[in-house]
Amino acid sequence: MSGVGPVEPGEGTHDRDVPAAPRLRLGPAVRHFERHRRAALGALLTSAVLAGSGYLYVTRPRPEPPPAPPYPSQVTTIAYLNPQATGDGSGPRSFSFDVEVSMESGPPVTVTRISQPYAGLSVTSSPRTPFRTKAGSPRKITITMEVAECGKVPRNAGLPFLDVTLRNTRAIQAHSFILGPQYAQDLSRALQVACSNDFR
Repeated sequence: MSGVGPVEPGEGTHDRDVPAAPRLRLGPAVRHFERHRRAALGALLTSAVLAGSGYLYVTRPRPEPPPAPPYPSQVTTIAYLNPQATGDGSGPRSFSFDVEVSMESGPPVTVTRISQPYAGLSVTSSPRTPFRTKAGSPRKITITMEVAECGKVPRNAGLPFLDVTLRNTRAIQAHSFILGPQYAQDLSRALQVACSNDFR
């Protein structure tokens, strides 16, 4: 015999009749699964997909929160406008001057209070506090000071400032604004005029 291939029966030989393997008896649960196999596999696959989706949703990267708005004192400026403080006619010991409140960016800022450090002076503003300002819309404010007691105000205001309380969506801040040397000279001159008899 030569060659490669399956062994073939020779002459006068034949395959033995082999009885068929006995059929397994399946229990009711297995028979039920066999009948509903496609639906069960679909449900199993759906459960796996939902579990995977839930895991991906829970472990997804969180988006960065939006940046916090700036503090109100960081974006608000107050500039002295009048070249000289002037009497407003309401009394011999009162005088007014103008400032401009502006802000660079961010949510609107509310000016809730304006004051100054000298005990003998009272301050009012027009418009009255609280008032609001927003980016790109500077506001002109008239500040009126009245001398209540000359003994409690300086003869020469060296480096006067305005105390301003500011509020925006991030914070409430009390901030001191220095308005520059021209304001210091004009305030000293106005105080000398208001208290001329008391300063002699």
